[in-house]
Amino acid sequence: MDPQEQPSIIRIARADGAAAAVEPLNLGARVRELRKRHGWTLEQAAKRAGLARSTLSKIENGQMSPTYEALRKLAEGLDIPIPQLFTPPSGGQVTARLALTRANEGEAHATATYEHELLAGALSRKQMLPYRARVRARSMEAFDGWVRHDGEEFLYVLTGVIRLYTEFYAPIEMKRGDSAYYDAAMGHNVISVSPEDATILWVTSLG
Repeated sequence: MDPQEQPSIIRIARADGAAAAVEPLNLGARVRELRKRHGWTLEQAAKRAGLARSTLSKIENGQMSPTYEALRKLAEGLDIPIPQLFTPPSGGQVTARLALTRANEGEAHATATYEHELLAGALSRKQMLPYRARVRARSMEAFDGWVRHDGEEFLYVLTGVIRLYTEFYAPIEMKRGDSAYYDAAMGHNVISVSPEDATILWVTSLG
């Protein structure tokens, strides 16, 4: 098929035996997008689908129309139903970003009141900032006033017992498994009230 040629309608059998007409917007681009979402090379994706690398390359570049058997193999290799090959992802463009932070391998930032371990540090322009914190502070006197910043914040207690102080609410004592979601522009501080330093997961929205 000529790369500039509009793809033809493909009919796929439905479970009830009827044929459903599916008009792909750009099958080659869709297959490439799905492959890259998994982080696979052409060789890796072709091997998973049981196709020759050259065949997959031609499909992605619009140089050939795949047979139904090739479509079936592609869908199985990508672990999706066949119709999804012809359906663009909903909710906008998929960035396929992923960052793995192994245990205790986050970027460390220590302060007088907390020991922060920043997570997913390899990603730039994040929409949220996740970090693990060891709470050193034992009283409000350890802080130089309220902590406040833009955005919203989610706090989850991993170990120990903490007390969450906020500007407009009474102090809240929280233990392992408890969580809180609050306006980060509201003054807030956290102290540990257990014998050992408590640890918490914090997720702050950015922008």
